[in-house]
Amino acid sequence: MLELPIPGRAPLRVAHLVLDYNGTLALDGNLLPGVSDRLTALASRVGVHVVTADTFGLAAVQLGSLPVTLQIIGAGDQAKAKLDLVESLGPAGVVAIGNGANDRLMLERAALGICIIGAEGGATATLLASDVAVRGPTEAFDLLLHPGRLAATLRI
Repeated sequence: MLELPIPGRAPLRVAHLVLDYNGTLALDGNLLPGVSDRLTALASRVGVHVVTADTFGLAAVQLGSLPVTLQIIGAGDQAKAKLDLVESLGPAGVVAIGNGANDRLMLERAALGICIIGAEGGATATLLASDVAVRGPTEAFDLLLHPGRLAATLRI
């Protein structure tokens, strides 16, 4: 469990991290530098769930040695599938991180939504639905691993 104190708000008690894959953790299907180490560190404290359409077909190989649960979703309402995962975990205990239009609903519903604006960009609607925007996944993970950074951004 992660406890994230934010001045002026009730502390967030996080049990799960829900992540998009392409554009969030990976570029062109390959994990970005620094992601593996931080995912492993976070997985010792929270459940880590990666939910993806797996555009490049590399998610299982790239994540195979990491302590994460991978859910590959097919065509159809991918936004709803991601939202359903957050709902099933209890949104009050979830941090969701993504960048695409199909990540908007999960970021909006989670206790904390973080939008990645990396090499693929970030969908405007997803950005507006998030609590925080960062340039890459390592910055997002570092907000959780070093909660003072998150507090400095979200304090009221």
